[in-house]
Amino acid sequence: MDPAVERLKTGFEKFKTEVYDQKPDLFEPLKAHQSPKYMVFACADSRVCPSVTLGLEPGEAFTVRNIAAMVPCYCKNKHTGVGSAIEYAVCALKVEVIVVIGHSRCGGIKALLNLKDGADDTFHFVEDWVRIGFPARKKVKDECSEMSPEEQCGVLEKEAVNVSLQNLSTYPFVKEAVANGTLKLVGGHYDFVSGKFDTWAL
Repeated sequence: MDPAVERLKTGFEKFKTEVYDQKPDLFEPLKAHQSPKYMVFACADSRVCPSVTLGLEPGEAFTVRNIAAMVPCYCKNKHTGVGSAIEYAVCALKVEVIVVIGHSRCGGIKALLNLKDGADDTFHFVEDWVRIGFPARKKVKDECSEMSPEEQCGVLEKEAVNVSLQNLSTYPFVKEAVANGTLKLVGGHYDFVSGKFDTWAL
């Protein structure tokens, strides 16, 4: 068997023996339904799995992962994969908290910072996707021009989260739930270089 595939099978066997079989009180109810408290937006980066870094158990978080943990504005004709996930989490699952988590040394954020006006895109999708965070890029370029590119990236990692939090409020069902006090929007940043995790609310 392909070693890469075998790694997945042995990984599952370890999970089954050491976790699934050992926690029937956790997994039995999940066979019937899920009622997560959190919706988590996290980057697809392999170094920042939120279930691992935040110690989330199965059933605790409804999770969306994409490049740079971006949340686009509400639009019924674009980015419907993200929109449908938000709608289901808020309207069907009744999550209590949506958290958007940026992280250190994010390639998507670096791509956003390095966008050149009028230049051809290198990728089919990446540049167009990270342009969701363009307001954050403009703020960093305007306010942090004296910083090094690496330092600007560090600031942009958090400012892009703030843009996503603002974009979440463009979804009518999110705005309504926040106004009713049944939903909170939280920003987060995981620095895997220094081993720190920060949270904030706008």
